[in-house]
Amino acid sequence: MTRYFVLVQGSKETDHVFTGSSPRRAALKAATRGFTDIRLRERGTDRLHSFKGSRKKSAAPSDRPAWLPAQVWRPVVRKVSLVHLKEK
Repeated sequence: MTRYFVLVQGSKETDHVFTGSSPRRAALKAATRGFTDIRLRERGTDRLHSFKGSRKKSAAPSDRPAWLPAQVWRPVVRKVSLVHLKEK
């Protein structure tokens, strides 16, 4: 099932939307694009997932397709917290 996560910077939501079956998968996509302080709000819920992310250059697999460069970015994320925006 695809879930949608909106990137939050400061206290404002941005136009960046990442999809994935889990918050971590969406955070990996954000880290691949260069974001380091990743805060994702899941659409339709009051959850705000916080991650620290980075990306590292590494060698591509030996059986890579011809269009893939020899060096690729590998994302790394670590979950920091989960905050509920509205208390029930």
